[in-house]
Amino acid sequence: MSDPDADLRINDLEREISQLQLSSTGARARLDELQTELKNLRGEHGLSLAWERVKLARHPKRPHAIDYMQRLAPDFQEIRGDRAFGEDPAIICGYGAIEGAPVMIIGQEKGRDTKQKLHRNFGMPKPEGYRKALRCMQLAAKFRRPVITFLDTPGAYPGIDAEERGQAQAIALNLREMARIESPIIVVVIGEGGSGGALALGVGNRVYMLENSIYSVISPESCAAIIYRDASKGEAAALALKITAGDLSRLDLIDGIIPEPAGGAQEDYDKAAELLKQTLLAALIELQPLTPAQLIEQRYERFRQMGNFFEE
Repeated sequence: MSDPDADLRINDLEREISQLQLSSTGARARLDELQTELKNLRGEHGLSLAWERVKLARHPKRPHAIDYMQRLAPDFQEIRGDRAFGEDPAIICGYGAIEGAPVMIIGQEKGRDTKQKLHRNFGMPKPEGYRKALRCMQLAAKFRRPVITFLDTPGAYPGIDAEERGQAQAIALNLREMARIESPIIVVVIGEGGSGGALALGVGNRVYMLENSIYSVISPESCAAIIYRDASKGEAAALALKITAGDLSRLDLIDGIIPEPAGGAQEDYDKAAELLKQTLLAALIELQPLTPAQLIEQRYERFRQMGNFFEE
């Protein structure tokens, strides 16, 4: 059973670490000290904590992409269709302004009630969704508008109709073309960042995660079914996969953790949106001076560094 005091201390440590990482002032010694304490504390309580993060990322009342869009950009204007097959409601794209800064916002949307979930296909995009997103990113680049993507999907839709229309090709094309977009791209995992379905919108100059979001190549249950031959061992798989924001930050796979209101983003949508906005505005200011060539080079180098290990 989880120790409430340990969990609270872990939450406090992760929050302070995320604030230091987002700060422009150097505090390397303090950061290393906090990360060491967090690692030791998680050794005992990490199993339950990782699974708690998974449950919070999937919380039925957690804010979705559309909730953040409404609060960040009240003038949001949606763009529909991929100009090749049709419209995919699982991905929402459009122009809006955040504190006067015009941006293209692209988000994966799961839907709230049963009717919406069916309409949004439970947040599982089809090829036309990814092609629509790419069309909008290219449109943003044409007018030198920054791109912001919100990741929240269990994965790309695996149905026969999606495969017939080139699901794998659409995802691969997005990965290639996002690396070439001549506008700043800021990626935020707001809930579940599942597999290639999330990564197809995840190639950015800055990649952030909300405090209680997860990002993984596979769901814990599916991983457990493959590795342990038992899907009920998802809790153990969640720990092994290193899917929490804290895990990915320590592995230098993300640029920072965005704090959430006490108890999770579902407790206060407005506060969660305000915390998200602060990070987005700071990132936009940082990326604004970079030329298109510098943005592409920075994005390239960022992803090339992943998975590199050196022996001393």
